[in-house]
Amino acid sequence: MNRIALVEDTERLADLISKALLKAGIAVDVYPDASSARHGIRSADYAVAVVDRGLPDGDGLDLIRHLRTKGSALPCLILTARDAVHDRVDGLESGADDYLSKPFVMEELVARIRALMRRPPRVLPNSPDYKGLHIVPDQGRMYQGEEAVTLAPAEMQIMLCLVRAAGAMVRHATLEHAAWGMTDAVTPNALDVALHRLRKKLAAIDSPLRIVNVNRRGYALDETQVD
Repeated sequence: MNRIALVEDTERLADLISKALLKAGIAVDVYPDASSARHGIRSADYAVAVVDRGLPDGDGLDLIRHLRTKGSALPCLILTARDAVHDRVDGLESGADDYLSKPFVMEELVARIRALMRRPPRVLPNSPDYKGLHIVPDQGRMYQGEEAVTLAPAEMQIMLCLVRAAGAMVRHATLEHAAWGMTDAVTPNALDVALHRLRKKLAAIDSPLRIVNVNRRGYALDETQVD
């Protein structure tokens, strides 16, 4: 039987969805928050994840971003009460594969999940590249041409986020979650310190890219601006 991960904190709704999916021959594991889902998805083989945006420990989009930065191509469907165009765009740009607004018809949810199950697997590059900056996680190194530097584990996760974003902004919280997890205690300036070290390492390998602060909301890789 196919199995999905349902990340939903409203017990009644989670129960209704679970019953509808079981009736359709789809098994369900329910996670009430992003933290438990992050660990559960890492240790199990799911066909699809259905993720509510309004979770007790944050936005469901942050969970999806975390999965993508870790290299997961698990198909993800967002459930949300928000129906503005920019909310739908945010969901898809964060790595979600589909989007369903509440309230919804249960038959439509089941149909969308089945459609995601039929999609061919999406593969994220293990060694992403952006404008000549190449990240090799297996080596723990970052390359610009023949020049290379070693990255600490947290630095590696931050650079994977930034390189995969290909110049788009990545929010502070997303970088912190990728680097230190959603439950680890992080000092207020931990991200600033890591970014300072990464800027020095980019300069050391003569990369034309710089890590820039975007409107104090997040960071991005940029060729021309200097933060």
